[in-house]
Amino acid sequence: MKDKTTEEKGEKKKMKTYLSVTLSIICLLLSSAAEADQKSYVWTVEYLTLPKGGFEVEYSLTVKRADFNRSGTTGYEHQVEIEYGITDHWDVAMYQVADQAAGESLDYAGMKIESRYRFGERGRYIVDPLLYLEYKIDVHDEDAIEAKLVLAKDIGNLNIAYNQIIEAELGRSGEVEHEYATAVSYAVHHAVRIGVESKGSYSEREYAIGPTIAWVQGRFWATIGAVFGLNSRTDDMHLRLIVGIPF
Repeated sequence: MKDKTTEEKGEKKKMKTYLSVTLSIICLLLSSAAEADQKSYVWTVEYLTLPKGGFEVEYSLTVKRADFNRSGTTGYEHQVEIEYGITDHWDVAMYQVADQAAGESLDYAGMKIESRYRFGERGRYIVDPLLYLEYKIDVHDEDAIEAKLVLAKDIGNLNIAYNQIIEAELGRSGEVEHEYATAVSYAVHHAVRIGVESKGSYSEREYAIGPTIAWVQGRFWATIGAVFGLNSRTDDMHLRLIVGIPF
């Protein structure tokens, strides 16, 4: 019992330290100015990077409901992300992640380091290509690397995006999973986009689909989306809200 209590205290102290560092960095960015990395989707990566020297802070909340017919199957994930534009085509980001089971306190889950690189300018090729690489440090599980090939296309106010995803665990299991995310959206107003998004796993035969809406006002933007499982292998519902502010 003593060892468990000590371990829990250590994890709580670690989470507080990471959150303090994140908040300190946010405060340092308040005097900077940059264009927004406004997201039209909550799971699908678009053909988009921050401009050179740009900073942005994002917060996301993900709600996962495994089974509507069973209580106690709801989980929450909180993420704070800081992005920086290295060049006009290449950016990096750091995430701090905390999980929360229904009725329980926050549990520090780890961190992620992400980088995106887009090729050329929008419309230069038949489809707009972008590469995405992410390293996940998980305090409760094996670390992992996630790579995404992003293909996108704009046709007037219509946007289409597809992500081919490979996630590889770096521990003993060495498990590799092939996933996808895809979306289509339409700008109904200069400040509002509505769309449909789908995500899942080819390896696990998990498939989900649902609506997404994105909104921007001045320097602030927000996007919310929900997907619903299409078979018994898939969680019944995932919902995600992302808000962002450039500095």
